[in-house]
Amino acid sequence: MAAESSFDIVSKVDFQEVDNAVNQALKEIGQRYDFKGSKVEIRREVASLHLHAENDYKLRAVTEILSQRLAGRRVPLKALVFKEPIPSLGGSLRQEIQLQQGIPQDKAKEIVRILKGSGLKVQAAIQGDQVRVRGKSRDELQGAIQTLKSSELDFDMQFTNYR
Repeated sequence: MAAESSFDIVSKVDFQEVDNAVNQALKEIGQRYDFKGSKVEIRREVASLHLHAENDYKLRAVTEILSQRLAGRRVPLKALVFKEPIPSLGGSLRQEIQLQQGIPQDKAKEIVRILKGSGLKVQAAIQGDQVRVRGKSRDELQGAIQTLKSSELDFDMQFTNYR
């Protein structure tokens, strides 16, 4: 009897790296000439980031700086869900950015559909906010990973527990 191999597909963000990126972005904003005397705020609450800036130009600049710092800390930008900016007091703007933790049910179903349609001899099972992929051959599992990496999915995923 051949042993069965498996791996898990998860989507997690390292919050320590997010905090480091936020601190770096705030430091850079404090040193930039175009932000002198303006009130800019970036803060993290559990699994979301809250941005606050005086106008649309500065909010876009803060978003750009934060995105660069997150990418530099190897936080995948696909794991960020940007909400629409909301007007706030005094003509300023607020924006919320959700940090993806776990794979949503509809995205997990899409992963399963892609793997079934690929013709690979693997089984995918949704387990809460992750997907477990099993197969008899490690080559089939490697093929499944390559298939998922090459498919243009609009969310971040990592492959863990490969055994």
